[in-house]
Amino acid sequence: MKRLLTAGVIPVVVGGLLAGAVPASASTLNTTGIPGYYTGQTLDWHPCAAEELVSLPPGTDIGGLECASYRTPRDWDRAGERQDLTIAVSRLKSTGPSTASVLTNPGGPGGEGRWFPVTFRGQEKLREHQDVIGIDVRGTGKSTNVTCRGAADAIRQLDPRDRDPRNLDQILANAEHAAKSCQNANGELGPLITTYQTIKDYDLLRVLLGRDKINWVGYSGGTWLGAHYAQQFPQRTGRFVLDSSTDFTTDWQKTFDRQPVSFERRWRQDFLPWMARYDAKYHFGTSGEEVRQTYERVRYALSRNPMDGKGPIQLENVMIYLLYKKTSFPALADLMVKVRDAMENPAPKAKADAKAAVEAAGDFPDAADATFWNTVCGEGRFVGTRESRIRDSQRNLDRGLLLAGGGTLSGSVCLFWDKQPRPLPKLDGKGVPPVLIVQSEHDPATAIEGARRAHAGFANSRMLTVTGEGDHGLYAGGNPAVDKVVDAYLVDGVVPADQSVTGMPLPTP
Repeated sequence: MKRLLTAGVIPVVVGGLLAGAVPASASTLNTTGIPGYYTGQTLDWHPCAAEELVSLPPGTDIGGLECASYRTPRDWDRAGERQDLTIAVSRLKSTGPSTASVLTNPGGPGGEGRWFPVTFRGQEKLREHQDVIGIDVRGTGKSTNVTCRGAADAIRQLDPRDRDPRNLDQILANAEHAAKSCQNANGELGPLITTYQTIKDYDLLRVLLGRDKINWVGYSGGTWLGAHYAQQFPQRTGRFVLDSSTDFTTDWQKTFDRQPVSFERRWRQDFLPWMARYDAKYHFGTSGEEVRQTYERVRYALSRNPMDGKGPIQLENVMIYLLYKKTSFPALADLMVKVRDAMENPAPKAKADAKAAVEAAGDFPDAADATFWNTVCGEGRFVGTRESRIRDSQRNLDRGLLLAGGGTLSGSVCLFWDKQPRPLPKLDGKGVPPVLIVQSEHDPATAIEGARRAHAGFANSRMLTVTGEGDHGLYAGGNPAVDKVVDAYLVDGVVPADQSVTGMPLPTP
């Protein structure tokens, strides 16, 4: 998931107090029928230990981050049976009087979020008033886990640009194996890893936090969760920021089908010209097209001579994630240079360096994988056949969508999902307070076309477009213009008009 025009703000102040400013009892907060067995819990906050956090980036300062956990119904449709799951949460307390709680989600679906509040440590205005809450959603992190028994790794092993029918059949066979493994491993729990269940976990958390309403900052897949919560619980919705937005008004399949275009756009229009600008350093080409052609030659060589089983698809799995943030461009360029040097230099050290660089960013936790697939395949419809998926992937490649276009095929796990998916509710925003969508023009993971469609279809939403920008995840990402608009909304209740601000410059290596 580029104009330099900045539209003015037409301020609309929502209320005089922040959501949840006056503490309330569980009985007055619980208007959604949650059994007292659950609302009577107390969150036992204590300083987080490193082992309580999953996906914690090396060297991250967790000072001041507090951890707790709570019980939630395994199945909210049978909440009276007292069959529980555990949800792990965290809190970065406000630096002043706490007048609200802002719940956060890093995306996925399935991204571990308990560690995530530390990324807001520098958001001084937000932290003066609001506690920042992190959550490992059901299925992942330190919450009750689901698993695919590692089978999802197989869908990232084969290159969909190899159009040999035997290779294409094996890619689909791997996707089928992943689907069966994910479902068989989790029994009755797998179908309960859905947006419907998760947003009810959040509403219970709201009661346990003592908040009449919650605020929200969700990124990527977290925009899906935030929009669904707002539609389901409009009276409990405070100020919701949907950053790098999915098209939450439709189904998952349509959202992910847009990715080949958006990743290729980020690659060709942002990264390749940037790398060419520094040809004196990288020696990969003096224009974006020259850099791309050099990469294609390296890719072909790697396909003929993989590095201990690490071929083009393993390389591109890493490259795709390094396109999310411009600050990763130098790391991506360095990776491409290392692989090129390894292909041109048979010395063991060159290959070892390149292989290590590919492996360093290639880890996908099994619980996160399993939460992702159970959610995406377990709700909404998925249409297609083996033959149509092969045709779709070929059509993408024929259109020049080379970096992620073939992923249409390897991402076909839901094609083989046996259990009946839970129908998705209609999301139209009617009756929902204003929500703020924040989106960069060249977002690789959540295409701006989908964000615009969500904005058009969700009543009373506002959209902040960041021009000259392609980062995925914008608020608290170092752009003062973005932070100013979001903070005014999130803290002061000033709802902006649709507008644009300018993105930040690309890095110097």
